[in-house]
Amino acid sequence: MTEARMTPAVAKRFRSGRACLDFAHTAETPDWREPELVYDRPSLERWLSHILGLAAVRTEPGDVAEAHRLRAAILRLARARTSEQPFDPQDVDVLNAFAAAAPPIPRLTANGALAPLAATAVAGLSAIARDAIDLFAGPLGHRIRVCASPDCAYMFVDASRPGTRRWCSMQRCGNLAKVHTHRDNQAVKDLAR
Repeated sequence: MTEARMTPAVAKRFRSGRACLDFAHTAETPDWREPELVYDRPSLERWLSHILGLAAVRTEPGDVAEAHRLRAAILRLARARTSEQPFDPQDVDVLNAFAAAAPPIPRLTANGALAPLAATAVAGLSAIARDAIDLFAGPLGHRIRVCASPDCAYMFVDASRPGTRRWCSMQRCGNLAKVHTHRDNQAVKDLAR
C-alpha cells in the first residue's frame, strides 16, 4: 500500500517524522476517529513494510497482539512526553523488551547494492521500539507535538529550526486552520460594514 493510494485522512497519520509515531497512528482511538489499521497478520505485514520500507514481513500467530502491546506503550509514552509527565515504568519495560530482539539486518549484494530487506514481525517491531527509544531519549524527544487542530490529535516531531510547528500537516490541518481564520476575518469585516 503506497501513501498515494491512502485516503487523505489515513495518509496524514504517516507524516509524523518518525517510524514509531507513524506505527502508533495505526491504532483506532477516540482521538483520531479513523479505523484500526493493524487488525490481522496481512495488515501487520503491510504496515511494517510501509513504515520500515521492508520488501517483505513474515508474521506468526500472536504477532498482531504483540504489535498492539508495543503500539499502546509507544502511544502512552509519546503522550507522556508531550504533556511532560513521567513515563510509566511498565511501558518502558515493554519498549525495552521489544528493542532487545534483533532488528532487520541489511545485506549487501555482490554488485554493491542493498538487497531488498525482508524481516520477521519480531524484527520489525524491534526496529520500531529502537526508533521510539532513540526519539524519547534523544534531542528530539522534547519536540514531539500534538497537532493544534481541535479535531486532530496526531503526534509529530517538530524538526523546524525555531520549534514552532503547530500542525501535523500543513497541507491538511494547517491549511484548514488558515481557511477558517480567513472566513472568520471575512465575516467580522462583513458585520462591520
